[in-house]
Amino acid sequence: MGEGRHEHRGPRSLAAALFVAAAAAMSGAAARTVVVLGTATPGGGFPVYGAAYSSTLNEMDPTLSVEPRNTKGSTENIPLLEAGKIDIGQATGEVTYEALQGIGRPKADLRIINAMYSNFGMFVVRSDSPARAIADLKGKPIAWGASGSGFVVLARYVFDGLGLDINRDFSPIYLEKAGDGPAMVLDGRAAALWGGGIGWPGFVTLAKAPGGARFIAPTAEDIQRVLARHAFIKPMNVPAGSYPGQDSPITALGSYSLVLSTPSLPEDVAYRLARALHQGKSVIAARHAQGGESTLENTLAAAPRRDLIHQGVLRYMREAGILH
Repeated sequence: MGEGRHEHRGPRSLAAALFVAAAAAMSGAAARTVVVLGTATPGGGFPVYGAAYSSTLNEMDPTLSVEPRNTKGSTENIPLLEAGKIDIGQATGEVTYEALQGIGRPKADLRIINAMYSNFGMFVVRSDSPARAIADLKGKPIAWGASGSGFVVLARYVFDGLGLDINRDFSPIYLEKAGDGPAMVLDGRAAALWGGGIGWPGFVTLAKAPGGARFIAPTAEDIQRVLARHAFIKPMNVPAGSYPGQDSPITALGSYSLVLSTPSLPEDVAYRLARALHQGKSVIAARHAQGGESTLENTLAAAPRRDLIHQGVLRYMREAGILH
C-alpha cells in the first residue's frame, strides 16, 4: 500500500492495519517452530538426506522450520540430543541399538521420529570367483570397509548372529576410504567386498567392471539365526536390477537409519513432523534416491519396540489409520 492511502486513515483504521501486519508476521517466520536437525559431515549421505527431508517438511507444514546442522554423524548426534543442543538427529540402526542398550556408553533415552532408509549388507565377488556362499569366504581376505563405518558395525552383528567373528574367522582388510575396496577385489587382494544399500558406489563399480560381479547374501536359514539373536536387524529386499547383471532379487540383512529425538520433544512438534512427512511422501521420494522409504509404515516396521516411537508420531499414525 502506498503512503497516500495511509494518510487518509483514521486512528482506528491505522491500528487495524498494524494489527493485520503483526498477524501476518506472526503467521510467517515468527510463528514457525524451529526444529534443529543434526546430520553428519559434509559430503556424506546424511546431509544429502537432511536437505531433502527438511525442505519437504517445511514445504508441507509452514508452521515448521526444520534446520539441518552438520555434525560428526550418528555417534555425535545422540550425545547432542541428550544435551539439548539439537532437537532431532540422524543415526544408523546399529548406533541407535548400542545407545539404547548401553553398549560402550550409558543407556540413552531416545524416541524414533521416522525411519529414513534401509542400509543392508552383503558381499560382492568377481563373477569368476569360486565362492558361492558365506562359508566359502571363511578364512579369506575380506574388505569390510572403512574402519569404524556403519557397514563394519553391521557386519559385526550379522556375523555374530551366525556364530562368526569378522576378525577371527576371516582375514580382515580395513580401508582408508570406502572407495579403495573395488580395486582390491578386482586385483585379487580381497576375495570379497562387504557393503550395501541401493546404488552403493562400491557395488556399482564392481558390477560394471569387465566380467561383472556376483552377490553373496545370507541364506534363509542364516537370516533366521541372525534375527533370533539381534531383533533390531531386519530382512531387506534388494529388487532384481538394482545392480548391473543382478537378474534376481536378493534378501539381505540390515537396519533402518533413523531420525531420533529425546522424549522431551513436545508431542505436538513430533505430531507435526510425522504429519508433514506422511503428506509429503511423494515429494521426498522425488528429492532423494531412497526418500520413498521414509514412510510411517516403515517406521513402524523398523522400531525395535512400539514404545520407542515418539508419542506424537504414534498419535498421528492412529489418526492416519496406519496404527490401529
